Amino acid sequence: MTEVVKGTATHQRLIALLSQEGATWREVSHAPVGKCEAVSEIRGTALGQGAKALVCKVKGNGVNQHVLAILAADQQADLAQLATHLGGLRASLASPAEVDELTGCVFGAIPPFSFHPNLKLVADPLLFERYSEVAFNAGLLEKSVILKTEDYLRIAQPELVTFRRMSS
Repeated sequence: MTEVVKGTATHQRLIALLSQEGATWREVSHAPVGKCEAVSEIRGTALGQGAKALVCKVKGNGVNQHVLAILAADQQADLAQLATHLGGLRASLASPAEVDELTGCVFGAIPPFSFHPNLKLVADPLLFERYSEVAFNAGLLEKSVILKTEDYLRIAQPELVTFRRMSS
């Protein structure tokens, strides 16, 4: 019996959702790459169009929440700012086991959609302000989706939270 490639179910669910919702998108098959810079070059998209997905834990002040935090791939996350926006005291990246449990994907392949009831979806608004399309690995390191920004916002409905590091 062959082992199912991690992320396959997430990929299939994502593609079905985009099709069902009538989104304007295209899929790109490529070498298995999880690094933002390399995959944006392969896709032919700008680095800032890439939707970087971070699975985080926000804690403190009675908050204990897993968060799928999405930001433009050319930005850095400010986890303290993320925690503050969500009412917590601190935020950290989730463990590989938590990422696996909450997304079913390997690092670098997580799409900017939450399919788990305990994974809150937030996104930094800068990702949607500069480009008409967003690009992301679609559950698998060798599959990407390039999706109209307006369709992403309509379908995923992330809570918009500014949590990128601001240059001083």
